[in-house]
Amino acid sequence: MTSHPDPRALGAFLRARRAQLDPRECGLPETDSARRVAGLRREEVARLAAISVDYYTRLEQGRVRASAPVLASLARALRLDDDLRKHLYELAGRNDPRPHRRPAQRVRPAMRRMLDQLTHAPALVLGKRLDVLAWNPAAAALYADFSSLPPGRRNYVHLLFTDPVVHELHQDWQHDAREAVAALRMEAALDPDDPDLARLVGELTTQDADFRTLWAEHHVNGATSGTKHYRHHLVGDLTMNCDAWAGFDSSGQRLMVLTAEPGSPSHDALLILTSWTAGRGEPGPAKDRTP
Repeated sequence: MTSHPDPRALGAFLRARRAQLDPRECGLPETDSARRVAGLRREEVARLAAISVDYYTRLEQGRVRASAPVLASLARALRLDDDLRKHLYELAGRNDPRPHRRPAQRVRPAMRRMLDQLTHAPALVLGKRLDVLAWNPAAAALYADFSSLPPGRRNYVHLLFTDPVVHELHQDWQHDAREAVAALRMEAALDPDDPDLARLVGELTTQDADFRTLWAEHHVNGATSGTKHYRHHLVGDLTMNCDAWAGFDSSGQRLMVLTAEPGSPSHDALLILTSWTAGRGEPGPAKDRTP
């Protein structure tokens, strides 16, 4: 049962909580201007929660009722533990929709078979939240040695923003990053109550200013094909077509394959890359695991 909303108490709670937070611990940059208030400013909370300053101001003033998605964003931005999060929802008169942890993602057998049959084309099986569930040796040669990463870090968007090698690989990083964040936004629209997605977005929002900016743009992208321009440290420039095929079930898994025009310099460079790395890495993971 939801309680009756108490806008004034909610506003007081938000003000008190932001006053308790250290801007540096929230990943906010240092500023030269002196702070007139303790903790975070209103605009900083709004930026971390990816909502407008005006909307957040009205929340603190008790002039608007917060939606469940906004409450989830605020709980993340204000770093609320389970008890404080429960109190936040009670003050707002809403039920916390956060479910228990979702079942482990497992690579579909058909996806695994298709991946195993691709040798010279880099290919990934992407799950929900763009988690990297499986890959072939060509993908490991192009992107990263996924097997050396902790399962929780095998995420396409996370690598794009946090891994310097993956960042430098993308010639038009800003374009590719915007497309990836827009795809993640689409994931959020399909499953807004996914706690793992909330954790991923919360971590990247507090750690990376570029992600914060792109996430706040609210773009969505469901494209299944495009062109990628890479600059690999071993073979140089690569221009490849990127296509993704989704399964017909509810797993949310898709097979992403990169190919180059036969006879093109990119095709020849890709053949060289895969021949150099042949035998150095196995398709992964050997057993299905949750990223």
